[in-house]
Amino acid sequence: MIERRPFSGLGGGDHGWLKTRHHFSFADYFDPERMSWGALRVWNDDEIAPESGFPPHPHADMEIITYVRQGAITHQDSLGNKGRTGAGDVQVMSAGSGIRHAEYNLEPETTKIFQIWIVPSVRGGNAAWDTKPFPKQDRSGRFVTLASGPGGDGEALPIRADGRVLGATLKAGETAEYHLAEGRRAYLVPATGRIEVNGVELSARDGAAIDNERELRVSAVEDAEIVLVDVR
Repeated sequence: MIERRPFSGLGGGDHGWLKTRHHFSFADYFDPERMSWGALRVWNDDEIAPESGFPPHPHADMEIITYVRQGAITHQDSLGNKGRTGAGDVQVMSAGSGIRHAEYNLEPETTKIFQIWIVPSVRGGNAAWDTKPFPKQDRSGRFVTLASGPGGDGEALPIRADGRVLGATLKAGETAEYHLAEGRRAYLVPATGRIEVNGVELSARDGAAIDNERELRVSAVEDAEIVLVDVR
């Protein structure tokens, strides 16, 4: 089963400094049919105006992954961490028992991100943050794991959840495959381009909620940049 969720039908709004769309219920957007997808709780599509951003605010018991699509995001938190994550790269924050953080766009252009929240396997613990570059050429024509739960996944950033965040870049006409283990589901969004997933066509920033599909065949109709989350 693959349910296409068109970008035009997502919740969200324009707050001036922030244009946002929510794939799942979040903030003022509530849809009882879209509360989560397994352990995946939030997938926000955010556009942040230059010299603006999210001021310091708290989180607890959530794994928060930020995939930067354009521009860059600058992170600061109550642990003293500070860092800049540029386009195509990823940052992760394990909120643990509690952390305060801010996310700013200090760039001269609009920053575009996917903000992905996954429910952790265990509550509490020390908070943590990290960021890492993932060159697009390294995931050309294939899925590469960007963040992964306990047990690790090569060079992926660690998260404390039973999940994986993957990325791929495909040229028009290319196909990448991904295997979903039994009992797992996926959520997939093309950041750019038009693709087909097992024959279901998606435009840029559409979502695909995937369940009871073991083999995913993702084909690019146009050059595409794709993000996929695999959860239970």
